Amino acid sequence: MTVMRQTPEQAEPMGPIPREFAAVMRPELPSLLKEMAAEIVAAIPEYGHLLGGPNGRVIKFGIEQSIATFVDRVAAPTATTALRDDLCRQFGRFEAYEGRSLDSLQAAYRIGCQVALRRVRTVGRRYNLSASFMLTFADALFAYMGDLAELSREGYEQALAELGEEPDNRRRRLLRRILGGAAVARSALAELAEHSAWPLPEEVTLVALAPDAHPSRVLLERDVLADLADPEPHLLVPGPFTEDRRAALATALTGCRAAVGLTVPLGEAADSLRWARHTLALAESGVIEDRGVAMSEDHLLPLWLLGDPALVDQITRKYLGPLVGLTPTQRARLIDTLRIWLTTRGTAAQVADLLGVHPQTVRYRLRILDRAFGERLNDPDDRFATEIALRALHLREHGEDAGPERPTAGTPGRRGAGRM
Repeated sequence: MTVMRQTPEQAEPMGPIPREFAAVMRPELPSLLKEMAAEIVAAIPEYGHLLGGPNGRVIKFGIEQSIATFVDRVAAPTATTALRDDLCRQFGRFEAYEGRSLDSLQAAYRIGCQVALRRVRTVGRRYNLSASFMLTFADALFAYMGDLAELSREGYEQALAELGEEPDNRRRRLLRRILGGAAVARSALAELAEHSAWPLPEEVTLVALAPDAHPSRVLLERDVLADLADPEPHLLVPGPFTEDRRAALATALTGCRAAVGLTVPLGEAADSLRWARHTLALAESGVIEDRGVAMSEDHLLPLWLLGDPALVDQITRKYLGPLVGLTPTQRARLIDTLRIWLTTRGTAAQVADLLGVHPQTVRYRLRILDRAFGERLNDPDDRFATEIALRALHLREHGEDAGPERPTAGTPGRRGAGRM
């Protein structure tokens, strides 16, 4: 239910709280502020990042000002609230720009109110305050909290209007419907898109963000859909993913870890987001280079080879099974030799140069591999599957660019060069 807020000129004096009580409250404010901040962060962890970030000082000042204004109005009921009003509206605007609902901010206000009541009960016992006074104080405090919440809502709705969103977050709901894929009728999407003033594109590109990413909503282009309230936040970029789009996105995501999926038809948006999230996971695990914003199109082979880790384990177990009885050191050396030989099809001398060993060592290893695998490497399908297993294993253990370079020239490997 929306709380009807009055302006300071319309507001009645804040109940029959004795003005002298302000002098009792003021010494409590510094420790009360710390207690409120601690409990808010414990209940809403995302606010911990905000308080410790570049806007932390402003946020703490806003909390302090809200508390101080309450005390000021006890001492002087007609005292101005202009600074507090502006700060509360800024809180609401910030939530809108971050793509969140007002739920967390309203929860923070409730927690602050509960902490303040708890402190007043402690002070009340110290000064033998009456039960009727405590009830009066509680009523005044809850009314004050409603005032703060309504101010924040004003700022929130103003920011949504500036961002081209409605208070019910139609664009976020539209994004979630788009990600429903083929199960969502095009006509239903078109209707919701029309209500959101967002033309349906033929193609889209999804962007996965790290959970702790805080992109600049102001710098995001107006037609980019965002769901930053999701545990795995993401964006949707409409239309072809041009160089201009790429540059604008990079600016808005400065300082954020993110990955851009492939451009796909609108109905396949969920695939683009899945690839983007997988690319982000590969970057975070070190399989591919993490440059802040990773592009799925630059890492298609790792995306494919490592798309199903459990299946990769099964393929490796099946096609590299002949090496299972060796020691870990022997197995690692033979796997490296086999991978480079299958990848380059170079001579024993070329493989030896890439491995940094003597050609005779390579010939010896190839003879062992020949005995272990027998005719399996002569079969095109088995040979292809073995190479997939080797590449996937190498990617997972060493990363995308950790392997040796291939020879730039040379004759294809011959069975006689190192009989396999």
